[in-house]
Amino acid sequence: MHPRAHFVVRVKGGPADSGTHQLTFRWVNPRDAELWTSSGELAVEAGPTAALEMDLPIIAVVDLPLDAAGQYTMRVELDGEPVARTSVFVNGPAATLPYSASPTLVS
Repeated sequence: MHPRAHFVVRVKGGPADSGTHQLTFRWVNPRDAELWTSSGELAVEAGPTAALEMDLPIIAVVDLPLDAAGQYTMRVELDGEPVARTSVFVNGPAATLPYSASPTLVS
């Protein structure tokens, strides 16, 4: 299964952060195996007013692979260092009740 997700990261920085940076997203399953990764270069320029802070939203729309029930984690790295992570819990399929010829109430 590959549900579509919108993952939003808010990158903040100042004039000292000018330059080129590597941004990486890693999607890991409940067994800590990496199922998906994406990296990109982020070029940051100083703004016209050196005292102002940069605030840049990065929106990733991805089809995330799921291979088991459990907790999945999106890890975010900037220049190879972990900077954020978020997790979601995926439930497995609902259990089916055994067939019964006589009607029963289940609550």
